[in-house]
Amino acid sequence: MTTDLTEITVIGGDKTGLIARVTSLLFERGINIEDLDQAVRDDIFRMTMHVDTTDMVCKPETLRDDLHDLGDDLGVDVQVRFPSDRETQQIAVLATQESHCLERLFQAWASGDLGADISVVIANHDDLEPLAQKYEIPFHDVGDEKGTPDEEEILDLLAEYDADLIVLARYMRILSPDVVFRYEDRIINIHPSLLPAFPGAKAYRQALEEGVRIAGVTAHYVTTDLDQGPIITQRAFDVPDDASIGDLKERGQPLEAEALLEAVRLHLNGDVSVHRGRTRLREAHENSYQLGLSTAARDANPDRPVDGLGDIVAGDGGASDD
Repeated sequence: MTTDLTEITVIGGDKTGLIARVTSLLFERGINIEDLDQAVRDDIFRMTMHVDTTDMVCKPETLRDDLHDLGDDLGVDVQVRFPSDRETQQIAVLATQESHCLERLFQAWASGDLGADISVVIANHDDLEPLAQKYEIPFHDVGDEKGTPDEEEILDLLAEYDADLIVLARYMRILSPDVVFRYEDRIINIHPSLLPAFPGAKAYRQALEEGVRIAGVTAHYVTTDLDQGPIITQRAFDVPDDASIGDLKERGQPLEAEALLEAVRLHLNGDVSVHRGRTRLREAHENSYQLGLSTAARDANPDRPVDGLGDIVAGDGGASDD
């Protein structure tokens, strides 16, 4: 979806006539709907619209107020994001106890290599507070003694810090639809496997138990289906015969940090989009990012023989479909 469209998100209980009320309001103000998507999960309704407000017959502030008033009348939450809302995007990082991904994001931000501001770190444990303090970033522990997070507090903080993007830097909790629906295609997670293989918990252990020779990591957009969101970037590494869980973590964690950072850059630069559950990269930027293997790894792969190109096949004039 192009970045010059206004995004409107409606979250709340599923009610008859809700879509008609919202779309009618937009039509009356000369706003064209370019894309509309809706879903219901766990009795939570979500509608996301991308609209062209170029020729609307009201001011942006008026449209925002009108939509908020309509939301109050319908008992739903309406969010409006205009392309011109801010020049610098704000990132909220969710974390638990592992530091490597958060530290890499901080390093990129501190060096001016991120293209956005990290406005807050929200965690369900307080282990990483010293790291946030080092970079003078606000830190909020929203977990109880068992690390169970208070999602209402998370939503309040995301609103308070006006988050454009949520980055899960090894955040070891599942987000409910109430959070995911509000930030559709704006939550990026890093998972320690080559998805769709080994989703869920203990991915490195799963890979080791299955005896894979190549393991890896995946940065993806978060959806309400666990570890099944659109894949953005991946990295891979060899698994030695005698590898332990610790060995896989040692090899995988640096790649987790790099794949996550690359995915964040792609999103912030508007160079990746989601279409029918898959990500697409702008053609002009195909060689600007590392989506999968490194150049050296690609060069090491053989490029022959390829079906249909061999001398015998060429001389025979035919090829098999098997």
